[in-house]
Amino acid sequence: MIAAQDLHTEFQFPQEPESPFSPDPDLEDPDGKNAKARKGMAARKGKKALGDKAKGGGAGKVPGPGRANGHHQENGMESMTLFEVVKTGKSATQSVVDDWIEAYKLERDTALLDLINFFIQCSGCKGAVSGEMFRNMQNSEIIRKMTEEFDEDSGDFPLTMSGPQWKKFRISFCDFIAVLVRQCQYSIIYDEYMMDTVISLLTGLSDSQVRAFRHTSTLAAMKLMTALVNVALNLSINMDNTQRQYEAERNKVVAKRANDRLELLLQKRKELQENQDEIENMMNAIFKGVFVHRYRDAIPEIRAVCIEEIGVWMKLYSDAFLNDSYLKYVGWTMHDKQGEVRLKCLTALQCLFHNRELGTRLELFTSRFKDRIVSMTLDKEYDVAVQAIKLLTLVLQSSDEVLTAEDCESVYHLVYSAHRPIAISAGEFLFKKLFSHQGPEEEGLPRRGRRSLNGSLIKTTIFFFLESELHEHGAYLVDSLWECGSELLKDWETMISLLLDEPVAGEEALTDRQETALVEIMLCAIRQACECHPPVGRATGKRVLTAKEKKMQLDDRTRITEMFAVALPLLLAKYCVDIDKVTNLLQIPKFFDLDIYTTGRLEKHLDALLRQIWEVQDKHTDTEVLEACSTTYHYLCNEEFTIYNRVDITRSQLLDELVDKFNRLLEDFLQEGEEPDEDDAYQVLSTLKKISAFHNAHDLSKWDLFTSNYRLLNTGLQNGDMPEQIVIHAMQCTHFIILWHLAKVSDGSSLTSDMVTLRKQMRAFCLMCQRYLSSINTAVKEQAFTILCDLLLIFSHQMMSSGREQLEPLVYTPDSSLQAEMLNFIMDQVFIDQDDDNNSTDGQQDDEACKIEALHKRRNLLAAYCKLIIYNVVEMNTGADIFKQYMRYYNDYGDIIKETMSKTRQIDKVQCAKTLVLSLQTLFNDMLSELGLLVDRSTSAFCGIKELARRFSLTFGLDQMKTRDAIAMLHKDGIEFAFKEPSPQGEGSPPLNLAFLDVLSEFSSKLMRQDKRTVHTYLERFMTFQMALQRDDCWMPLISYRNSLQVGGDDDTMSVISGISSRGSTIRSKKSKASTASKRKLPEEENSCSSTDAAWVNREQNVQTPVMMHSPHLTSTVLRDPKTMRPEESYTAAYAMPIEQHPHQHVPPQQQQQQQQQQQLHPHQQAAIDYNTQVTWMLTQRQQAEARQQQERVSMHYAKMRNHMQQTIRRGSGLMEDDEEPIVEDVMMSSEDINEGMDFDTMDIDLPASKNRRERTELKPDYFDPSSIMDDAVLNVSMF
Repeated sequence: MIAAQDLHTEFQFPQEPESPFSPDPDLEDPDGKNAKARKGMAARKGKKALGDKAKGGGAGKVPGPGRANGHHQENGMESMTLFEVVKTGKSATQSVVDDWIEAYKLERDTALLDLINFFIQCSGCKGAVSGEMFRNMQNSEIIRKMTEEFDEDSGDFPLTMSGPQWKKFRISFCDFIAVLVRQCQYSIIYDEYMMDTVISLLTGLSDSQVRAFRHTSTLAAMKLMTALVNVALNLSINMDNTQRQYEAERNKVVAKRANDRLELLLQKRKELQENQDEIENMMNAIFKGVFVHRYRDAIPEIRAVCIEEIGVWMKLYSDAFLNDSYLKYVGWTMHDKQGEVRLKCLTALQCLFHNRELGTRLELFTSRFKDRIVSMTLDKEYDVAVQAIKLLTLVLQSSDEVLTAEDCESVYHLVYSAHRPIAISAGEFLFKKLFSHQGPEEEGLPRRGRRSLNGSLIKTTIFFFLESELHEHGAYLVDSLWECGSELLKDWETMISLLLDEPVAGEEALTDRQETALVEIMLCAIRQACECHPPVGRATGKRVLTAKEKKMQLDDRTRITEMFAVALPLLLAKYCVDIDKVTNLLQIPKFFDLDIYTTGRLEKHLDALLRQIWEVQDKHTDTEVLEACSTTYHYLCNEEFTIYNRVDITRSQLLDELVDKFNRLLEDFLQEGEEPDEDDAYQVLSTLKKISAFHNAHDLSKWDLFTSNYRLLNTGLQNGDMPEQIVIHAMQCTHFIILWHLAKVSDGSSLTSDMVTLRKQMRAFCLMCQRYLSSINTAVKEQAFTILCDLLLIFSHQMMSSGREQLEPLVYTPDSSLQAEMLNFIMDQVFIDQDDDNNSTDGQQDDEACKIEALHKRRNLLAAYCKLIIYNVVEMNTGADIFKQYMRYYNDYGDIIKETMSKTRQIDKVQCAKTLVLSLQTLFNDMLSELGLLVDRSTSAFCGIKELARRFSLTFGLDQMKTRDAIAMLHKDGIEFAFKEPSPQGEGSPPLNLAFLDVLSEFSSKLMRQDKRTVHTYLERFMTFQMALQRDDCWMPLISYRNSLQVGGDDDTMSVISGISSRGSTIRSKKSKASTASKRKLPEEENSCSSTDAAWVNREQNVQTPVMMHSPHLTSTVLRDPKTMRPEESYTAAYAMPIEQHPHQHVPPQQQQQQQQQQQLHPHQQAAIDYNTQVTWMLTQRQQAEARQQQERVSMHYAKMRNHMQQTIRRGSGLMEDDEEPIVEDVMMSSEDINEGMDFDTMDIDLPASKNRRERTELKPDYFDPSSIMDDAVLNVSMF
């Protein structure tokens, strides 16, 4: 029911009756007066009044043309319903609405019934409202009836279904509501019948516990509200125009004043005011009946719909809605736990801040919720974070004073984010903040050059880059600013001017640090322009460039070449001695278009560039600079371009000079009888570093450097006083020599003698590196180990793959001594404590950066060796010493070791299992050597081994069939190890390694059922008769291991134990007969074990295995079905009942005779058996009592839930009656939940109190947990 007198005070629209505006004839309503004649009755009546009106108003009228029973007709035949017409989308929405309006004017009850069924069917309900139901039933009764006809098999409904058809349906559904209100805005919506009925229905549906009804009706109500807001806006404009006309007419002199026109204007203004009051009434009903409750619904999609639409209302009709009373809902919902809802809040606010006039009216809201918006820039949902940054950018544009320096800094650092959309949004914010403000003193500056506006902006970029101190990656900053500031970043002319030109008077020159930053930013901008993709770590997938982007890329590359071909030699000459600047500058030529050197007549600049590169390599010995020079020569020496000959001549001259100098210095350096001085060593080292750097990118085979380097390395081994850097670079250079030789041999164009030479050189060099593994210098050993790992992997048996069988003579397999030395290196250099690492330079052992660098180096060494294991270059069992370190060094190398175990298991599961158990055995032996022969299983060492075994067990996964053989072999090796060494204390004491069985029991759960019996049989081969009788603590590993191999339910003793300890004993007791049957089939199952399992279990008859003494079987009542127990089986009867007289248990005659003989031979065992029977019977009785109580609780819970559901349906019948309020709290978040942790003292705006809070104790119990607000499921029970 819509009561205008109740809602008008809560929903006030600003009115300006004194404002003179001109009328709009297009918005006049010729039928407006007639529409007002029907007012009065419905405002005082509820749904029943509407029903009475339906009975008398159109009962005797003939349905309109083209419609029958609410269905469209074509050629006299019934076609489609309104829902089907909208769903197919074949008819224009305008024509569909016009048809419905025509039908409504002829027979409004039938047309309105069609509209009601439209909303019902749009919810996915299969039912339909009949005319009789519409006339005789309340809304709540109709909704309950429709709920019963819902399809319970599927939770989908049209608004949530996927596919293009349903996406189009949602759009058509919303358009239909908007067009319907627009077409009815002059007459029908004021008849107090159609809108009252629709709003009442949607309000009732939005309160339903069925999500489909609630979601669909909420969307419809919000779209209806949006359409009414448009109507109210038009009415407000018309009122202003009418008022303006009235004021203009009244201000005329009396002689020219038209009194009849004044009366018409007054009458028109009165009608418009009444219409506006009616529209306000409707909007109040929707806002308070639907929005206030559904904006905190349990379903995030419903909350998102509400927030999205309130943003539209604020934008459309800001005079009425853009105030704190409505903004508070958006502010509160920004704390929603679902990213989708938070995203709608931000997009709604962005629409408001886009308009500068509206932005000035949001000052109070911004001051209250600014901190929340700033914190959302770090939202876990990337889309939300992006929109939060964009909203802050709009806030920044509206006012510079709103955001503080701390707020801006929290956004600045996001330009270095790995997520590119966030970084680009932060870059736009940074660009607006720092670069968009142009002062009056900068207006007359030139466009390019050192003193241009871009010059000052580039300096600002440099200052920001240096002061951020968060990252040193200029590529990330350039990529973030590229979309909004590419014009600035492409101003390389200004950058060159800042680097080369002298500062003018009064201008502050750039410091060395600032110049270095400028060179890095310039290089990153060049790379971004030429490659057109984000830096590493920020790529979002391969993107195909458009034709426009390709053209821009070519233009930029041409401009870069023309500009830097001239400027680069000058820059290199100026910064020739600066390592950082030169390294970056030498990377610029690889982005050149080398044809321009010829077409642009720039050969002299090419010669200048080559001269500068020669001078740079001559002055520097730094590895990075030398590698940059080598890479530049490699790019310029391209045979496809005409400049190749010019560059190749220069390169050959340079290499000739370097090789001649090296050979000359080496002869002097290795002269016998003379001790080389430091200057000679430095000369040899610098020349060797240059040759090594160039050999990395260029083939120097024609200079035959292997002999010189091998001689140098051999001398270092013999004398032992060779400087470590010379040895390291000699190894590296020799390594490059072999690789270039292999590349030449692999082409197939070389002679057989070349392959023989390569084989000799490779084996000699590997032997040399092996000898260097025992060097006292750590850096030399690391270099030798790394090169050995590379060579062994390259020259392994896999080099013959892909049809390269001719390389078989080059295959090199390491011998056992080399494998042992490499493993010892790993154990000595990798698995060490952080404090023991003394490799940090300059005594900075406590420096965190040095520790991280050292750890990274050790991880690389371990990964290199693990690759040898994975590719079967070294024996897999060598990995045992690595696997045993899994727990101790888990934080440092856990990922590498785990991946190695996974790869080795894929290669050979059995051998991997043997390696794992070998690693456990190694740890066990180490523990014995440290702690002594007497094993204490409570020590931390033993617990660590057992925990490692548990971790190993978890790596085998859940598929027992795949790991069956591997697990069986693991147990076999473990059992043999446990009984391998006899006890040092003599016979009668446990074997030395018996405690290892306790470790081995961690893998028992991975055994299949039949394999447990096989392993148990194999275990019995190593046991003696006396071992089976032992119960001392020292024999507990054997006892626990045997118990872990027992198959569940195979003997009665285990059943009794499990029945005592397990909560599920009642369930297990129901399966007692099946388990007993399986027990009788045990011998057959043992004989049917697979041949694989029997391969290592000798079952020959001539082998004598110790006979195990079996425990006496107990006839446990736990194994019996509780339903078969008679009430007369009392405690006394169970205690005194003989074994053979237990009911429901068939005993063969032969077994009865054996039992009687045992009773005669061992009468003392009868009491023990009776006692066990007594205890077991008592446990069974207790379990049965617990089961009965559990069943009663389940029944009571089911009855209670059914009663609640019945009460829900009963109460639903009167939801929309005059004397009841809609029940909405059951499907919403409480305001305490949504506003948790929020302080609203700064704004005096509160949620309107719910009218039915006072009736809370009389309402049905909640089926919706407010804490489940983030879950997709609304109900605790299954509902549609």
